[in-house]
Amino acid sequence: FPPAVFPLSCVVQNYSWGKVGLESEVAKLVASGDPLVQIQPDQPYAELWMGAHPRGDALIRDNRIPQKTLGQWIADNPACLGAKVKDAFQGHLPFLFKVLSVNTALSIQAHPNKELAAKLHAQFPEHYPDANHKPEMAIALTRFEGMCGFRPVEEIVSFLQNVPELRALIGEVAAEQLERSGSDDPRGVSAALRVCFTRLMKSEKKFFVDQLNMLVKRISQEAAEGKDTSGSNGDLLLRLHSQYPGDIGCFTIYFLNLVRLEPGEAMFLGANEPHAYLHGDCVEIMACSDNTVRAGLTPKFIDVLTLCEMLNYTPAPSSSKIFPAAQSQLDPHVYLYDPPVPDFTIMRIEIPASIKLYLISAMDSASILLVIQGTAVGTSTAAASEMSLHRGSVLFISANESISLHLSSPDGMLLFRACCLL
Repeated sequence: FPPAVFPLSCVVQNYSWGKVGLESEVAKLVASGDPLVQIQPDQPYAELWMGAHPRGDALIRDNRIPQKTLGQWIADNPACLGAKVKDAFQGHLPFLFKVLSVNTALSIQAHPNKELAAKLHAQFPEHYPDANHKPEMAIALTRFEGMCGFRPVEEIVSFLQNVPELRALIGEVAAEQLERSGSDDPRGVSAALRVCFTRLMKSEKKFFVDQLNMLVKRISQEAAEGKDTSGSNGDLLLRLHSQYPGDIGCFTIYFLNLVRLEPGEAMFLGANEPHAYLHGDCVEIMACSDNTVRAGLTPKFIDVLTLCEMLNYTPAPSSSKIFPAAQSQLDPHVYLYDPPVPDFTIMRIEIPASIKLYLISAMDSASILLVIQGTAVGTSTAAASEMSLHRGSVLFISANESISLHLSSPDGMLLFRACCLL
């Protein structure tokens, strides 16, 4: 039998928003995973792609396997996915697993549901490369900040009253409509919110740049005088404006929740949820798709009309955006992040130093294992030989295969395992 458990060498994406050199968790993991890799001190290391996506197909690090990449291997051995996964996802790995190291904000974006994805792909294939939905989940490795979902209406109304430049862009009629919308009429609230956000996003370039410059000047002066600018969300405004001067995305901070995650906390981003990661390191998992509708904080193609049409305009507090992990009943060392979509689940595995032998159990799904800390020797009846595991190691585990870890680190291990639990 060919080995069904093997190490991977994964693709790095050097997007400009990534953390630079060894500031980046991606770079640190790559450097410890493969000591031969040279990390460039002035190069951004934004994303590590662990999966079989055509734009970043992982290389197989086992010379007994004739296939070079994970994608080729799965195509030739689709049973490795597990029977249910293989049938449900037409012989493809249904998820892409990543590590992100975010230095400057990512674009304001949302991902379409399946119905909209099919339509966008048919109409504009150059911008929307496939017909799949793209729910995603981020789990913080370091303190992580992002914007996600619409704020409670009272917070938005308070900004409309404290930030005259914002009110000028939205216009008096729309602002008053939101102020008057009552919590007893959620559809009315969503409608008013849609009008306000759409007016903001479609405002005339020259007009919003003037308003933004006025706002930045005013906040900078207030900050210099030692005044409290939190009523205008001053700190975040100045930070985003320094990263993307003159960008309409700077105003979205008045509509979207700021979500702060501590290591191990997660946020789940369903279809049509507006979001933008701001800073920090995380592991991320998503359905295997590239469909992103963008509308600001980016030099890339933006599609404001589609974004404003598709968004979920349901206000909710930022605390509601934190997705809870459930401790596994079968194994107290495993915490499950199991979102309301079939495409993926993540397990966080924390093995204390007192345990010297640990079984990564078999499941009816292919999975990808990432070592964040600790060292061990892994043995499996499905592997060609024993595998040395350390920070930055990535393993592909075929369905129904297990691995015994013989731990050798004084401070235990932290692992993340991405899979599909149908």
